[in-house]
Amino acid sequence: MLKDPINPSARKLIGASILFRRWMTTSKRVQDRSKQKRVNDLEVATEKWKILSKILFLIELLKQQSEMIIPVRSLENYRKQINLPKPHRISDFIRKTPKLFELYKDRKGVLWCGLTERAEELLQEERRVLEQHSDKAAEHVTRLLMMSVDKRLPLEKIAHFRRDFGLPMDFRANWVHQYPQHFRVVKSFDGINQVECLELVNWNPNWAITELQKKVTGVTESTTTNLHIPGMLSLPFPLKFPSNYKRVYRYSEKIQDFQKRAYLSPYADARGLKAGSLEFDKRAVAVMHEILSFTIEKRLVTDHLTHFRWEIVMPQKLMRILLKHIGIFYVSERGKRFSVFLNEAYEGAELIEKCPLVLWREKVMRLVGNRGRKKKFEILSDMSDVEVECDIGLMQSDSEVEDLDVQLEQHGSVDYEDPLLVDNSEMDVEEIACEYRNFKNS
Repeated sequence: MLKDPINPSARKLIGASILFRRWMTTSKRVQDRSKQKRVNDLEVATEKWKILSKILFLIELLKQQSEMIIPVRSLENYRKQINLPKPHRISDFIRKTPKLFELYKDRKGVLWCGLTERAEELLQEERRVLEQHSDKAAEHVTRLLMMSVDKRLPLEKIAHFRRDFGLPMDFRANWVHQYPQHFRVVKSFDGINQVECLELVNWNPNWAITELQKKVTGVTESTTTNLHIPGMLSLPFPLKFPSNYKRVYRYSEKIQDFQKRAYLSPYADARGLKAGSLEFDKRAVAVMHEILSFTIEKRLVTDHLTHFRWEIVMPQKLMRILLKHIGIFYVSERGKRFSVFLNEAYEGAELIEKCPLVLWREKVMRLVGNRGRKKKFEILSDMSDVEVECDIGLMQSDSEVEDLDVQLEQHGSVDYEDPLLVDNSEMDVEEIACEYRNFKNS
């Protein structure tokens, strides 16, 4: 009898490998989805949003500076927030968008970054748009508090929704105090530390109506009464499956059962629901549908949703719910953090209904990237008229900004130092600001 050429220890390893492969193929992770479930248009929307988020972060960072200028060397401290790993140069990233950012040197040779005139005009426009959107944002924050169990939420968690809800940068310091009729800031203990929370002041029955109710039944704040009490709902969710997804017919019966099943309103008390039950899961779908409806782009980072598991009574495995209902939600795995879309709000890669804030962001996005031959920037000095020539290879970008995004998403571990950031000497902010104003007016 021939001996088995594979020794027992090797056989165990092979067996474990087979089991591991089987486990991987049955995994419910986003990355393991079939291509039939992917929506390329929404993946494109994700890519554009990732680029825009980097640009908006830089703009907001410059807004916080006294003269809206900052040494490029100081931007090294924000690599993580910009998601720009080494060896990519910060200066190269800025040069990719010359219509929004300007690079120039002071008399000591230190490189600075500032905003162009067009970018400053956009900032003024954004300020006006945010003021117009402020009341609607206050409504959405109030309704978020109304969905919570204790009618209060930590300010730190709401901060994750700042851009998504269209809240201003100073919302924690100033904005939250502008609507005392809706909410107030209180101190609370989480068992260890004292935290600031936003607490509901007055329950508004007219706001306890879901966005889905408004669309399906036509109920509005003006047609409802102050006696409205949220309870059980039996409204079907709008469904939009990927065009190449062929399993809709196979699961049609289960989909119909889900759509017909009654569920508790997101604004009703959910503490009596049993976790894992059909009613619990469907209410979770309703809550996520409502929160996504509040966002200006009908899209959120999934991490932001999971922050409210306990406060809004959400399931522990929230991602599984999102992936299961692919006709209602779409999860994109682009980048380090996943994004979830509300399918019904999109036609292709475009939002169907765009609020003024979305239109403003599209203006910013159109200024990202540039094509040209050469660009020169002056050295700000009264003693020299020398011009520094930049390689336009650093400035070129595809019209669909894909080239920029591919560069930003590459990860490297090489220890690299930007030669433009080596010199430690720099002029005072007031001095360089004066020089910068003279430069822009020349």
